[in-house]
Amino acid sequence: VSTGLQRLDHAAAIFGPIDIVGITELSPCWRPLLHAIASRTPVRWIAGPRSVPQWLDGAAIEIARSEPQQPEVVAVSASTAYHEAIEALRWARRLIASGRAEPADIAMASASTGDYDDHFLALREDTDLDLHFVHGVKVTASREGQAAAALADILMRGLSQTRMRRLTALLGVYPGPVQALPDGWTRLLPADAPLTSPEAWTRLIDGLNAEDWPDETDHGPALGNIITLLGKGIEGAEEVGETLLHGRVLTIWRKALLLGAGASLDITLDTLKQDDRLDASNSICWMPANALAASPRRFARLLGLNSSRWPRGISEDRLLSDHIIPSRELDPLPVAEADRRDFETILATSESQVVLSRARRESDGRLLGRSALLIREGPTESFLRRNDVPDHAFSETDRLTARPKEFRAMPQAVAAHGCWRNWLRREITPHDGLVRAGHPVMRAILGRTQSASSLRLLLRNPLGFVWKYGLHWHAPQSSEDPLVLDALAMGDLVHQTLHQALQKLAGDGRPPVGQEDRIIAAVGDAAAEIARLWEKERAVPPPLIWRLTLKETRTLCSRALTHDDQLFAGAVTYSEVPFGGAPPQDDAARPWDANAAVEIPGSGFRIRGYLDRLDISGDGLQALVRDYKTGRAPTDNITLDGGKELQRCLYAFAVKAMLGDEVSISASLMYPREEKDLRLDDPESTLAQITEYLLAARANLRSGGGVMGIDTGEIYDDLAFALPANAAAVYCKRKIGAANERLGAATRVWGAK
Repeated sequence: VSTGLQRLDHAAAIFGPIDIVGITELSPCWRPLLHAIASRTPVRWIAGPRSVPQWLDGAAIEIARSEPQQPEVVAVSASTAYHEAIEALRWARRLIASGRAEPADIAMASASTGDYDDHFLALREDTDLDLHFVHGVKVTASREGQAAAALADILMRGLSQTRMRRLTALLGVYPGPVQALPDGWTRLLPADAPLTSPEAWTRLIDGLNAEDWPDETDHGPALGNIITLLGKGIEGAEEVGETLLHGRVLTIWRKALLLGAGASLDITLDTLKQDDRLDASNSICWMPANALAASPRRFARLLGLNSSRWPRGISEDRLLSDHIIPSRELDPLPVAEADRRDFETILATSESQVVLSRARRESDGRLLGRSALLIREGPTESFLRRNDVPDHAFSETDRLTARPKEFRAMPQAVAAHGCWRNWLRREITPHDGLVRAGHPVMRAILGRTQSASSLRLLLRNPLGFVWKYGLHWHAPQSSEDPLVLDALAMGDLVHQTLHQALQKLAGDGRPPVGQEDRIIAAVGDAAAEIARLWEKERAVPPPLIWRLTLKETRTLCSRALTHDDQLFAGAVTYSEVPFGGAPPQDDAARPWDANAAVEIPGSGFRIRGYLDRLDISGDGLQALVRDYKTGRAPTDNITLDGGKELQRCLYAFAVKAMLGDEVSISASLMYPREEKDLRLDDPESTLAQITEYLLAARANLRSGGGVMGIDTGEIYDDLAFALPANAAAVYCKRKIGAANERLGAATRVWGAK
């Protein structure tokens, strides 16, 4: 300003006569300069019907006024802000369809556009109306912005499999190193490996061969270079962006680095705006209220006229409170006064109609008050219901939703309605798992080689069995670090530690009997090795909880291996012994051919799996099969436990099948927490019972009865998310009677002790 005041002699030559149009106020710092310029060249303040600020000198600056417009003023209330956005688009469609307005005549505005931007952005995709965001749209609403945000996420928070998958999916369409990787390369990544460090990625890449890649070409070096680059973190943001990004993504990245520090890159990206590439001169406009006040349109709809939102509230500075420096001195143009001026200006400059809209409730249901501006204007408010049938729908979806008879005839609606009605019926329907008898999927999943866990699923949850092995549905797995290990992961950790410890202790094949100190030392070493492996390849809890988890693991493993057993003379010990075609986990010696088939006599089922521990006597005539359990031991002695416990019997049978009928087999479940060992009394008669139950389950599934069982929808049902909401409390209780009737003899296993 001071420099401009020194060069006033050039004002007339540079500017000539000056017209100031469309504003109602000017920041105090510019006012002296404006008055000084007015003394050298003609200046007109074209106010029109707008208010004129008091500081304006009418003698030096010509003020051009005009009469205010007299638009129709309508007040409406919608249920929520989202409903307000829907009604605004319906209103715009009605104006255009009736011929009263062209898109260029229509504007929608709010004092706080951020409350509605996401709603309008989503709704715009569903309508064929050109809705121009005058203030721009977030860059993160575009694919390019999401790609930049994905890269920022990795640089700021570190590598992980989830973040890398997201970055690859977004950058794969742009030229650069990521696009050079073959399609589908992420299928090489282990599902349960978090890959949270460059070292973990390096180990993974080093273990890959050219044959592992989709195009049978080794891309390991290229992927390694990308990982090395990403490992530089936020300090290398500029280099990483220039190397990996291209086109608009790179432009966004450069702008974000220019506007803010690297440490706040994600925040900067979230606030960046970009033009939506629509022409305001032939589009409906969505804009801030001050923009509409400066460039009026014939039809205006004002959204968000709620208390504390329009006008927006004023709060004193947190560092300089009013008793130190009055807010008026710190902020001579308060936002609340600007909001009031904009409101009055829009009413005075809109030619045909102004709709005043407010939301009755927040999205969470909290009641919202009316703006003081609405109370002052006082038009009668129309109550808009969320489920009202619109005169003019803004999109095809809106039209079909408002016309249920027409929607009901559509194939998607027919299918959805049929499914919903079938879920509400008590009888079993095709939407509950019924299929035609002899369905090829049923034959295929019954013909696969089973495991103890898959047979348990077949007996207790036939619907889940079909979903998992027939449709190949799986619960989504998170690669983020958990707060604590779940029961399945804890069991996996203990079993891996036990296997490693037994490998150390029984290197010569002899069980570690009476060597407690040696066992504890071996368990400690094994736990440390497994912990390092997990920290590199799997998601682990925070450090303190992880240390406590490892301590618990060492305790359980020590109890399991020091349990007082009367082992066979000259026994040989094996761990994680595969059978029935299960792939070996290491190169350790095995007592049989792991690829030999194992079939349950008379059932038609082949089985495979791993024995946690197998001890064979020196004369080869006795064997002990032991399965370790990390949970709580049952209070009563169990045999089949309703079909939950099949391992002892099936594993005992598998050992007898592999070693011969002359071998005497014992099978037990070992619970280290209580140091309780549950032996199976009569494996042969138990196997006969299991065979009977499996035959019933097979017959049911072959007849098309892939319906719910006793475990469907329970807390440990991984596929409960595919059932209707709150299935255990409502849906399952409604259907279980008919399901039991359909299953018939297949339900008898649930009562087995």
